Amino acid sequence: MGDFSQNGIITTLHNLSQRSLEDLERELCEFSDKRPMALILPCLYSELQTDAMPNIINHLKKVPYLSEIIIGLDRATEEEYRHALQFFSELPQKHHVLWNDGPRLKDIDEKLKNEGLSPCDPGKGRNVWFCMGYTLGATNAEAIAMHDCDIVTYDRSLLARLIYPVANPNFNYEFCKGYYSRVANGKMNGRVNRLLVAPLLFSLKKVLGHNDYLNYLDSFRYALAGEFSFRRDVMTDIRIPCDWGLEVGVLSEMYRNFANNRLCQVDIADAYDHKHQDLSADDEDAGLSKMSIDISKAIFRKLATNGVVFDQETFRTIKATYYRAALDFIEMYHNDAEINGLKLDVHSEEKAVELFASNLMKAGTNYLDNTIAAPFIPRWNRIESAFPEVMQQMQQAVAEDMAEFGPNA
Repeated sequence: MGDFSQNGIITTLHNLSQRSLEDLERELCEFSDKRPMALILPCLYSELQTDAMPNIINHLKKVPYLSEIIIGLDRATEEEYRHALQFFSELPQKHHVLWNDGPRLKDIDEKLKNEGLSPCDPGKGRNVWFCMGYTLGATNAEAIAMHDCDIVTYDRSLLARLIYPVANPNFNYEFCKGYYSRVANGKMNGRVNRLLVAPLLFSLKKVLGHNDYLNYLDSFRYALAGEFSFRRDVMTDIRIPCDWGLEVGVLSEMYRNFANNRLCQVDIADAYDHKHQDLSADDEDAGLSKMSIDISKAIFRKLATNGVVFDQETFRTIKATYYRAALDFIEMYHNDAEINGLKLDVHSEEKAVELFASNLMKAGTNYLDNTIAAPFIPRWNRIESAFPEVMQQMQQAVAEDMAEFGPNA
């Protein structure tokens, strides 16, 4: 049971009573009459071959309130796409599988690219963006949830608690962020959030002084969670990064577009575990190393749009302040782990902090060298303005792909 403290400017919805799943789902079924609900699943084909995804599908088959499920499938050949359609055919809900690497959707992507409107790089952000555009055109969903496809500990109660705040017509929330404890198998996980984001926000506030955006970010208990839900209108006017800065980028867009009382966070799981990334200390284009650079750049870019001026000296000061703060955080986490009988390797924690400190400077240098770059994917209302028929074309492409390669083809 969590505490009931409201310790930031974002409303926190706790799990105080262990309310039954049956009761939650009964209420969500009632809400669905007024607010149809959908789920977006950004997925790699390789995730279909893990233990996580079959378990997720088994839980989703029992969800009674979802009207549609939109699956964005990345890195799939034609044969793999056929297998994916068979894999998802078990779902009783109406579902759509976007074959992002297929010729029909790639043709649409090429048209957008010719106008400078296509996502800059492949990845989760691009996948999510196309799923959002497809959802806007192909469904009447008013409340939409999104979660990752590598959750080893998945239970459908996670989805129920995640979508409830934006599905309940008595609430006025436009966006909800999930949070959870990152403890599994006797270990304290969530290194990037614990050892990069938390001490970095602490350090930025110390170096830059009071900043409303930093206070906002610091109000989220797990800023890097890939689980969130939102109302339909959020998708039309959101600019998101296509790199590992996706989660921070989404939070930044919510900060720009909505008042704080339209946003919330909710406790969605007592235990959460997923695929862990390697530290990749020798490769800044992979693993947690790339993630730390992308996340730092996303925060720096947002601060710059709010009037903060950066130079190399500022980034050196931020790095030094961060490094000292992060070492203090490690001691806090070590003591917390010890009293709970958990494992925490101080040596590996400090190695991660050393890498993140170095990557802060790389992120800062990259930002200074590319200040005119356009880091965000365009909003869907701009895409519609440039290509009024694009959503209809996407619907047709997905329908034709599923008809041509589906189990009954």
